[in-house]
Amino acid sequence: MFTSQANKIFEQVIADYHKFDDVDHKFETPYPAGSLEALLYEKNLVDTVQWHLEDIIRDPAIDPVEALAIKRRIDKSNQVRTDMVEYIDSYFLDKYKDVVTAPDAKINTETPAWAIDRLSILALKIYHMHQEVIRTDVDQAHRDACQKKLDTLLAQQVDLSTAIEELIEDIEAGRKYMKTYKQMKMYNDPSLNPVLYGNKQ
Repeated sequence: MFTSQANKIFEQVIADYHKFDDVDHKFETPYPAGSLEALLYEKNLVDTVQWHLEDIIRDPAIDPVEALAIKRRIDKSNQVRTDMVEYIDSYFLDKYKDVVTAPDAKINTETPAWAIDRLSILALKIYHMHQEVIRTDVDQAHRDACQKKLDTLLAQQVDLSTAIEELIEDIEAGRKYMKTYKQMKMYNDPSLNPVLYGNKQ
């Protein structure tokens, strides 16, 4: 199944990242350029690096100048993340462009790629919650509480994976159709952010 492959790739990325645990390390995608596997790898890598940037910026002792630099890096990462989602949706749009939709076909609340975005973040939550479960510097109550959370996250992964598979099957069969919207992020656009174009509102 598609989601089984996606989840394995996400786990691979997270494992690759933690070999170095460095937000500045340069990673090479181990899949052919332009392939769906490469897109999934690169998507989760963006999410993984951003996850750790979000951790770093919450250090109460962080230098304010460094914090601002990281905040701007996170903003840029968010734009890249959005672009990656749109690339993945373009893959599905092209794959199913010849599907004839049923007269009563319905639209989903989100596209396959935005659901995959949530699956990617979920893989990170699972990894880091598992790290809490196996900590040796905390008491058993902490580990037990984290195990309950981990169980919930794993159940959520199964449910979300199932929902994505069903969505893809519905698109393949013409029962649902895809409609994408370019994400019109305003905060990075100098023509739309009033602080950037000099007219604070």
